[in-house]
Amino acid sequence: MHPTERPETEWQAIRQCFTQTLLHNEERGREASGVALIRRDGTLHLFKQPIPASELILTDEYRAVLDQLDAETTCLLGHTRAPTKGSRWNNANNHPLQAGQVVGIHNGHIYNDDELFAEWGFARAGQVDSEIIFRLLDATPPDGQPDAYLPAVRERVDLLHGRFATLSVHLVRPEWLLVLKKDMPLCVHYHRPWQALCFSSRYLFLRKAFGREVITEILETGQAYLFDAERLPEQGREPVDSIAL
Repeated sequence: MHPTERPETEWQAIRQCFTQTLLHNEERGREASGVALIRRDGTLHLFKQPIPASELILTDEYRAVLDQLDAETTCLLGHTRAPTKGSRWNNANNHPLQAGQVVGIHNGHIYNDDELFAEWGFARAGQVDSEIIFRLLDATPPDGQPDAYLPAVRERVDLLHGRFATLSVHLVRPEWLLVLKKDMPLCVHYHRPWQALCFSSRYLFLRKAFGREVITEILETGQAYLFDAERLPEQGREPVDSIAL
């Protein structure tokens, strides 16, 4: 999301659209849900619970996160979970996950997470396989320009065995959104009036949110994409850089 001043009616429309899209995605997972809001200074507001999205959105804590949405916001992440590993009752297993300075969401399954945790000696907050993705990214800080960062990311991603679609932000560069896609569905729509990218696991959910302006906007698999919130007005849905995985 491009950080800029907006009329209150637009903020309300963004909150409503985000909430509705979270509800649409509930059919893909009802075990847990969560939301993360990231600001231009690297501040993070995170709330998640082992409850479906339809219950999460009724809580005071969820509304408090969305109330933080303002001209300094660069990213708003939501997730609904169908667990592959790790109990939902340990909230550290639910998404969005925070691993050091990285905040992210993941759909898919990583098969060699236990081996990688042992090899790298990372601290582990939960049992969920997704955590290893963001621990590896946390060990790869976004120094320099995108064309230097993405090859370093690919070195880490090459270690993963499995399928994934991830969105993540390193709080050192809160204006950058890293998207990884390998053999899992993920679509993106650039909504020009809001200067914002909207992601969903299914094209249908974006169509429900934005109507006929949405065409099938599937991201190519086997790719890492880097988007810059500051440059969205000029870049639109085009990443500032991308690389094959």
